[in-house]
Amino acid sequence: MSPSIDELSRTTLLIIGALFPIVNPPENIPIFLTLTSGLRSEDRSVLARKVAINGFILLIVSVLIGTHVLGFFGISLPVVQVGGGLVVMAAGWKLLSRSDDDASPTSLKIANSSYLSRRAFFPLTLPLTVGPGSISVAIAVGANRPAGSATAWSLPVAALLGCAVIGLAIYFTYHFAEPIGRFLGETAMSIFIRLSSFILLCIGVQIVWNGLSKLLSTVF
Repeated sequence: MSPSIDELSRTTLLIIGALFPIVNPPENIPIFLTLTSGLRSEDRSVLARKVAINGFILLIVSVLIGTHVLGFFGISLPVVQVGGGLVVMAAGWKLLSRSDDDASPTSLKIANSSYLSRRAFFPLTLPLTVGPGSISVAIAVGANRPAGSATAWSLPVAALLGCAVIGLAIYFTYHFAEPIGRFLGETAMSIFIRLSSFILLCIGVQIVWNGLSKLLSTVF
């Protein structure tokens, strides 16, 4: 195996290994079903595809030009973590305090394409699927590329391959979320929804703390 192919393989596996545990689509199945309650199976499939595409775009942009975007606006990565963590906390608290009646509509509604597009980006893609934690890790991975490397092309190609794998995982997980929910049953899903919402709230607190710790270290 040539050095360039070997570096491409390592970088691709690094991107997948670093981002997949944070994105973790299977963990988001209960919340996805809650936020899409009342929609038809066809609309959920459309949302699964849109969320996968949005997640792919967010991740690959974060890897390739995330540091440049933050530098252009004069924003540091810890600030992104604090701001994004607060959004995740708000989303987790809203889901945690949601009543079971709100999550169990009596009839299905037909959603138009504009509604699905808005819903697919917020809150299903950001902050649920690709949140500030995933974005900050993606930016960090892209920032660690070796300067002046002879195989500088390997990072864009690896980012394309790695983010595509994660995008496919998001699509298939959300596409089959409804049959998985039926298999688990209403009681088990209700428990998982509460646990997932609490975990999402805790993840938001952790992201905020990580950002605050770095900011406070510059002060003291």
